[in-house]
Amino acid sequence: MSEAKLAPNMPKWMVDHVDKYLSSGGKEGHMYTLTPPNSAPITVPSLLLITTGRKSGQKFLFPLFYGKTGDSYYIVASKGGAPEHPGWYRNLLANPEVEIQVGTAKMRARARTAKGEERARLWTDAAVFWPPYIDYQKKAGDREIPVVVLDPVH
Repeated sequence: MSEAKLAPNMPKWMVDHVDKYLSSGGKEGHMYTLTPPNSAPITVPSLLLITTGRKSGQKFLFPLFYGKTGDSYYIVASKGGAPEHPGWYRNLLANPEVEIQVGTAKMRARARTAKGEERARLWTDAAVFWPPYIDYQKKAGDREIPVVVLDPVH
């Protein structure tokens, strides 16, 4: 994978998670356990996404929860229900060529925003592995939270 910087303003728990993921070559950190507010602990699969900054042209790394659909992976641009899309999503709209690490596997991928039935299906699946997405959508109001499919480039 390219040399990438951690995204700016990343919370400490995310930095620690990325450090564990990278230092173990993906053997640790792929399955991540955390406790959302007012919930029992949840173990969620996570990947590392590298995007190219839409303004800076620099490579940025983001840890994200994911699901799998066929040979592809999908991620949710929730930003915790904020009114605007996360920076990584805006980056991949400008340049959909990304790199990902899923466990120990590293690959190039092309990102696309799921639409229609595909989005509805993947959103439902995502809410199973990370139930807080439901509350994030309520909090986001009129902003439909994007679901992004990462298709490996062979």
